[in-house]
Amino acid sequence: MEKRDSWGSRLGFIMAAAGSAVGLGNIWKFPYTAGSNGGGAFVLIYLIFVVFIGFSIMLTEFAVGRRKNLAAVGAFKSVDKRWTFAGVIGVLSGFLIMGFYPVVGGWALAYVFKTFTGLLSAPDAIGDVFGGFITNAWQPLLWMLAFLLMNVVIVARGVSTGIEQAGKILMPILFGILIIISIKGLTLPGAAAGMEFLFKPDFSAINMSVILAALGQAFFSLSLGMGCMITYGSYLKKSENLVSNAAIVTGMDTGVALLAGIAMFPAMFAFGIEPTAGPGLVFVVVPHLFAEMGGVGVLFAGLFFIALTVAALTSSVSLLEVVVAYLIDERKFTRRNAVLASSGVMALLCVLASLSLGGVGPMLFGTGAFDVFDLLTDKIFLAVGGALLAVFAGWRLNKEELKNEITNNGEVKFGIFGLWYGLVKFVIPVVIAIVAIGGILDGFEAGKGPIMLIGLGIIALFAAISKKL
Repeated sequence: MEKRDSWGSRLGFIMAAAGSAVGLGNIWKFPYTAGSNGGGAFVLIYLIFVVFIGFSIMLTEFAVGRRKNLAAVGAFKSVDKRWTFAGVIGVLSGFLIMGFYPVVGGWALAYVFKTFTGLLSAPDAIGDVFGGFITNAWQPLLWMLAFLLMNVVIVARGVSTGIEQAGKILMPILFGILIIISIKGLTLPGAAAGMEFLFKPDFSAINMSVILAALGQAFFSLSLGMGCMITYGSYLKKSENLVSNAAIVTGMDTGVALLAGIAMFPAMFAFGIEPTAGPGLVFVVVPHLFAEMGGVGVLFAGLFFIALTVAALTSSVSLLEVVVAYLIDERKFTRRNAVLASSGVMALLCVLASLSLGGVGPMLFGTGAFDVFDLLTDKIFLAVGGALLAVFAGWRLNKEELKNEITNNGEVKFGIFGLWYGLVKFVIPVVIAIVAIGGILDGFEAGKGPIMLIGLGIIALFAAISKKL
């Protein structure tokens, strides 16, 4: 049996865990979600949810993973076989997300090269370039494979020599690039209006839609509910301070999201670009934005897409590790075989996802593979996984055992344990359930009802057969 790996240092773990949390959700989704939901009001509510819910779930995942030094499935299964399905949902979420995430990671990688080879020379054609690129049959596949290969190389090297070392290198690069771009944006005439939009709340803009959007962003941007933090926590030594580690990782993730907003909104206001650009913000609006800066814009656009690629890579590495850890822990694969088997299947899923954007490949109820994988995970599996984790920790685990795990048998001070436990046991499951129900209803309203039912059916099936898994 292969010896289980562990983190070589606290810094390495923090950088890797922060890298897992920081992804496309921070640099791609946060700015356009903030822009579409009123700016400052959204950001304020988002920060409140991060402090109370994001941190709490992060700490819970670390504790559940380290408790038995087992990843997503084993952590639940070791307590009660009936809860095996909760871990399986996390592994399945990681698997399906990796069925389309490397496609977008490949886009980011491609745009690093496109930026330096003339993309910004014709600003009016940038939208057409993106549309033509993602619907091309072969180009996105090559970039996807290049991005996935980077993941394979890192994860195959192991936890301490692969994932940890990558985090130590990539995370400082990411922060450095975003700080440089932010400083540049703040020096532009009219940038103050962008900062006011981002950080000055307009309380009249707050409604239930804004609140739900902020809660969803806070939850999903931290890589919660997909087994990543349970898996990373399972490699932690018993002497590690889970409370401070969870606080640092949550803070770093939030810092990147805010930096991404600072990098974009001041410049958008300076050049008169609407902040409600939507999902096309990164690949269409941002290049157009940097083109407005003139010659120096090419450099900053290139740095931006390098940062986007790094963020995507640090997250996708953790998603691949969720599946690899399951195969190692539960199916007794060697790391090499686990990486090859999981990445091979993921590559096939990514091919289907990429081709579906060009209208090629099988459809499910009129929906392509890319959108099917996204819908199942974003609207159902992640929220259900997060709610199950909170219920498991609050209602199935022994309170004193959980307290001892978090406080290292009393060595770590955590004065608000009672408040935290109450949130995890009573409040968070209800709040996440609201997000899950909202996401499912959105899916039905968008005409994706059959896919929503399939997702719920998969969860019910795993719950029914969990003892045999």
